[in-house]
Amino acid sequence: MPKRGKTYKAVVEKFDKSQLYEVSEAMKLACETSRAKFDETIEVHARLGVDGRHADQQVRGAIVLPNGTGKSVKVLVFAKGPKAEEAERAGADYVGAEDMAQKIQSENWFDFDVVVATPDMMGVVGRLGKILGPKGLMPNPKSGTVTMDVEKALAEIKAGKVEYRLDKQNIIHTPIGKASFGPEKLEENFKALMEAIVKAKPATAKGQYLKSVTVASTMGPGVKVNPAVIG
Repeated sequence: MPKRGKTYKAVVEKFDKSQLYEVSEAMKLACETSRAKFDETIEVHARLGVDGRHADQQVRGAIVLPNGTGKSVKVLVFAKGPKAEEAERAGADYVGAEDMAQKIQSENWFDFDVVVATPDMMGVVGRLGKILGPKGLMPNPKSGTVTMDVEKALAEIKAGKVEYRLDKQNIIHTPIGKASFGPEKLEENFKALMEAIVKAKPATAKGQYLKSVTVASTMGPGVKVNPAVIG
């Protein structure tokens, strides 16, 4: 266990780590326990009652948060011809095809946060699967990042679109904004995200779907949200 500093111990004393809080109170505590010198990101960690090893129990999707994420996102678009021109007009940070794939492979270049690709480019992007996949950067139709509507995809991403997906422990980790947003805006983003996750519940999932839900700032302690008040 890492040794905790005085600041961390002080903020932990502000609340009961074992208690389940209402959403509004949890957002307030997440902001109050954010004590770093930078504007900390507030994240949701939701443990689901599914088994992601089975294809029919995967939970994955994307949603545009009502108040955005507070983060400036760099987008790489794989496209050619008119679609490449569309991407440039729509504000893509980088646009290319085989040249970008080569840059990633040979230079270990990752100066981007999201990758969008038109379907005809997936043959090129597919070869980057072992590189992009582990970093969570592989384009996917379910998250709207494999599409012919490049302009719409870019508009949503720049507006604060976040992707949610299970990790190997069946937990979803997703940012919902910055501490500077304040409790009300964070609550709106939280509810939008959780509504999407609840709607994405697989038909084959049995028993309790939301096992546990925690919110925390980048450097702060986790605040437990009562899953019974969600969905």
